[in-house]
Amino acid sequence: MTDPKPPREGERIAKLLARAGIASRREVERMIAEGRIKLNEETVTTPATVLPNLKGVSVDGKPVKAAEPARLFAFHKPSGLITAERDPAGRPTIYTALRNALPANSGRVMPVGRLDFNTEGLLLLTNDGELKRAMELPSSGLPRTYRARTFGDITQDRLEQLIEGIEIEGVRYGRIDANMERRTGRNQWIEVTITEGKNREVRRVLEHLGLEVSRLIRTAYGPFELLDLPRGQAVEVRQVEVERFRRALLGENAAKAPLDAPQQARARIARSGPRGRPAAKSSALKSPARKPRPRK
Repeated sequence: MTDPKPPREGERIAKLLARAGIASRREVERMIAEGRIKLNEETVTTPATVLPNLKGVSVDGKPVKAAEPARLFAFHKPSGLITAERDPAGRPTIYTALRNALPANSGRVMPVGRLDFNTEGLLLLTNDGELKRAMELPSSGLPRTYRARTFGDITQDRLEQLIEGIEIEGVRYGRIDANMERRTGRNQWIEVTITEGKNREVRRVLEHLGLEVSRLIRTAYGPFELLDLPRGQAVEVRQVEVERFRRALLGENAAKAPLDAPQQARARIARSGPRGRPAAKSSALKSPARKPRPRK
């Protein structure tokens, strides 16, 4: 019987750099392949390099600072902004609006997932590349909830069928929980909750059902909600709640399996500001009150 391997001391450099907010693990691996990362003046050649910390590591000739505590910001993205640092077409990006929305000490933050140019609502931003990646993975099971204003003919029964998923042009979309909130003629508001977050998933599914989507708003991502955060403004999630959420999601000092989607949705994460507010939808959305789902 062979002796078990001793525990590895440290973490892979890609994970450490992602944790420090330099870039995602995949981007770090690309930077290593390009020879942009050094350890004590020697070029790092593999992302499998294991280090106890980032002492002596530099990126593009600049020393890397030790990772700061994970921070998370909730931003109410308006429509008409690109979720990217820059756009070749010259369109405004979220970082244009974030200059005035984030506190001066926020440092470099990265968006968790994306919202399309014409999609508005909750966009989370973090300085922690590892947390960002974990929240984006479909395997995390984090629910993402949207409200869509649509035009066309649809029934609740048809929406209920999406709970089994749907295939569109060879692309399989998993479980979708869709609930009609209110209808006026052929116009309706529909609440849609997904867990995969594939590219333009909500729009593609609703358009496949014959609906025209005139407005799409993300109201929640995991346990984090838009509530009444004004459009174009950002607020920081309490540090203690970020650490609690991060440990549960990444399995640090806790069970290795993350909370399932219903548990995450029920885990109310309080933001800075008045406590004890009811979990109502954002008043800034000016949308109709939600009606209970009709029973079959």
